Amino acid sequence: MLRYEIIIYWSDEDQAFIAEVLELPGCAADGETYQAALQNVEVIMQEWIERAQQLGRIVPQPKGRLLFA
Repeated sequence: MLRYEIIIYWSDEDQAFIAEVLELPGCAADGETYQAALQNVEVIMQEWIERAQQLGRIVPQPKGRLLFA
């Protein structure tokens, strides 16, 4: 189970919901609905982790809820 925080927001520019995983640099997906963006980013998260492991890169441990000011 992936336990990274996912940030989801509406993008007027893209006319889509954007889902980002800030703990995994560059890990983001979009979708026409909130649910689609969430489903898409879950796939991308798994692919991000698998690719990082293939390249011998460190996969960050989930920190849980991130706090932003």
